[in-house]
Amino acid sequence: MKKYLTPVLILLLAAYAVSAMAADKPEAKSATASTSTPPKEQKSVTQGSVTVEGQRIDYDATAGTIILKNDKGEPTGSMFYVAYTKRGVKNEKQRPVTFFYNGGPGSSTVWLHMGAFGPDRVVTADHTHTPAAPYQIVNNVYSLLDVTDEVFIDAMGTGYSRILSKDKGGVGEPKDFYGIDADTASFAQFISRYLSANGRWNSPKYLFGESYGTTRSAALVNYLQKHDDMDLNGVILLSSILDFRTASFNAGNDLPFETFLPSYAAVAWYHKKLPNQPAKLQPFLREVEKFAMTEYAQALNQGNALSQSEFEAVANKLHAYTGLSAAYIKKANLRVTASEFEHELLNGQDLTTGRLDARFTGPSMDPLGETADYDPQSAAISSAYVSAFNDYTRNTLKFETDKSYLPEKFHKWDWQHKNPNTGQAWPGLPNVAVDLAEAMKYNPDLQVLVNSGYFDLATPYYGTIYTMDHLPIQKNLQDHVHMAYYDSGHMVYAHTPSLKELHDNTAKFIKSTDNQ
Repeated sequence: MKKYLTPVLILLLAAYAVSAMAADKPEAKSATASTSTPPKEQKSVTQGSVTVEGQRIDYDATAGTIILKNDKGEPTGSMFYVAYTKRGVKNEKQRPVTFFYNGGPGSSTVWLHMGAFGPDRVVTADHTHTPAAPYQIVNNVYSLLDVTDEVFIDAMGTGYSRILSKDKGGVGEPKDFYGIDADTASFAQFISRYLSANGRWNSPKYLFGESYGTTRSAALVNYLQKHDDMDLNGVILLSSILDFRTASFNAGNDLPFETFLPSYAAVAWYHKKLPNQPAKLQPFLREVEKFAMTEYAQALNQGNALSQSEFEAVANKLHAYTGLSAAYIKKANLRVTASEFEHELLNGQDLTTGRLDARFTGPSMDPLGETADYDPQSAAISSAYVSAFNDYTRNTLKFETDKSYLPEKFHKWDWQHKNPNTGQAWPGLPNVAVDLAEAMKYNPDLQVLVNSGYFDLATPYYGTIYTMDHLPIQKNLQDHVHMAYYDSGHMVYAHTPSLKELHDNTAKFIKSTDNQ
């Protein structure tokens, strides 16, 4: 994740957005393929306990792998997971089970696991760089084990999850996993196999995805319900990106400039860079949101037909809402990208703001540059998470492997996604909001909890509002979407008070939808 490839980065990366899986060549056949040992699933079971908001919970922890297979029953991949199940439950089949995963695409789930909801949590600094090891691992009083069993899944090619190619006793290829539709199918198979192996088909079931994991969840819930006849009780989205138009700064696409503006305002407010600093954030953001969708949107829509007087008026308004100079905004033609904003806001202090969480700052790599060269938030906490998990998986979970744990591994990704309504796969920006809407119609009891941080400059909170406001669903389903906001960034849980709120909101959501 080094540099700007952040752990939960979900925006289209130039190296991947234009690449199709057709470009991937199958791995060369190994001379020993015919004699290789068939892959076997691994499992290590340990016991532990956690105290969640005063309640002691004893649990079994299972760290292991599940072998995925193709339609011919041949092994294609080995997916690593860690499951925590509460002990002493009278009727385990009625206890909810939640599947967690991060995003990328190409990120492991170490972040949600060690930072949010696992029974043990690594302690990091709230908005500054966490000092080097030793790191502190503590009882997680905000684990969700008080309301649900937990299964943390590492996407293929990350963590200890690996493609089983011919030299590894399988027939797997990159195209089987590295794309929106292929990734969806692999996670669906994992979930089905886990439920079967553990007798949990009749349990209330939830998906919890972060960042690109929300993209996965929208496609996955629709796939599970229609392909596998598996209705879900709920879907929980954290730092959501479903319609990629809202976050892709491409020429001719003015939407992200509008959806990012309220986040720019929130970050400028946090760092006290506004010309007239409001006392409270939320009323200020309501004002900026209205401007973004009215006067600002109308100005951008006019393009070069915008009059000079209107241009000047909008530039001055943007100065008031972002803290950037009017001259800079004019030079940007009223269109400042997120990376430019991260570099420019505190450039007078030679500082760059975080991308995943703009409360964080770090020394600018190039004060004379135009865009951010790295993400200070990612740099501030990644070592703590990765070091803590490597220690935890070996010494606490007792999972033995000769593989290296890969916190993230970015691959060529097939961004084409078949529209569930038309069956067509367009090569442009994906939009899985259609999948979520279809899933809500297919299962009209499905509930969705959407969580966003105000200081997230990767998947802006107002982009999520825009997407949810444009879901093609009937009015009687619109109240099935529940929104929550936090004084934090992309990894909401990096801010401990927000982690408590996230736990409480999610626990309440699960309790209200588990049909018990």
